[in-house]
Amino acid sequence: MSVTITLIDATLGAVVTDVSLKQLDDPTWGEIHTAFLEYGVLVFPGQHLSDDEQGEFALHFGAIEKLGPRQKKGVAPISNQKADGSVVRPDEEGYKLLRGNEGWHTDSTYMPLASKAAMLSALVVPPEGGETGFADMRAAYDELDDTLKEKLEPLSAYHSLYYSQEKAGYQHNTDHLYGFHDKGAPLRHVIKTHPETGRKSLYTGRHAYGIPGMDPAESDALLSTLLEEACQPPRLYRHAWEVGDLVVWDNRCVMHCACSYDTQYPRVLRGSRIAGEVATELAPTFEDERAAAFHPTTSNASRLAR
Repeated sequence: MSVTITLIDATLGAVVTDVSLKQLDDPTWGEIHTAFLEYGVLVFPGQHLSDDEQGEFALHFGAIEKLGPRQKKGVAPISNQKADGSVVRPDEEGYKLLRGNEGWHTDSTYMPLASKAAMLSALVVPPEGGETGFADMRAAYDELDDTLKEKLEPLSAYHSLYYSQEKAGYQHNTDHLYGFHDKGAPLRHVIKTHPETGRKSLYTGRHAYGIPGMDPAESDALLSTLLEEACQPPRLYRHAWEVGDLVVWDNRCVMHCACSYDTQYPRVLRGSRIAGEVATELAPTFEDERAAAFHPTTSNASRLAR
């Protein structure tokens, strides 16, 4: 089996054809992995994988991150459609999370162990809109001037899903959703060195806030400016979904976001998220005051100890 790799017209991304992800041999996986590290985002059109098949493909990248009780066989629904076929309402928790995902982010930076990679496949798509955008944080870093690179190198920022959802205007009334935990806010470097390629990237996103040692307003302004300027052409690719597509991306150097669509229509994607290696993706955690409202019986000490 020999794959065909066609570059996307951006600083990241490639379309991979002439391959069946249902039956990968070692040499073909080697080609895919090499392309994954080089291009950051890989698009596999028309794969039409089952739950089991996507879960098996995801395992090639590493251990599967557990996303909650709805996850089975290494996959979880990323969907606005409920079991009875209706779509979630604006006052429901799932709707708020889906809309929050329209901000640029990297998966699971708000957890102690951040995600290494992630993939989505399309089962149901709306008649228009609902694409997924990807932004190349390697190229964004490369574009920074040397003075700014030097300023950012020692900086870190806290990451919190409580923070990002609140900033997006969504108040949640439950802690039974992935990401709303009492483990504390991870503190992550603003500049990340990729553990496999050695390339540097911006590592911020909508979950990032509160650079230690910096005035909160100054921190917010800096992080917002970095994010806005990073997510610009030619560093962007927007994938228009077709049923059967699968897209995988490297969370260590790529940010992504959902694009808006008419939410009266169902949009059903199937996600798999690959856990990062402890040596490079585990971050120290510190108290997140917003979590106290969800976990009032959890002491500060126990939060900080996790």
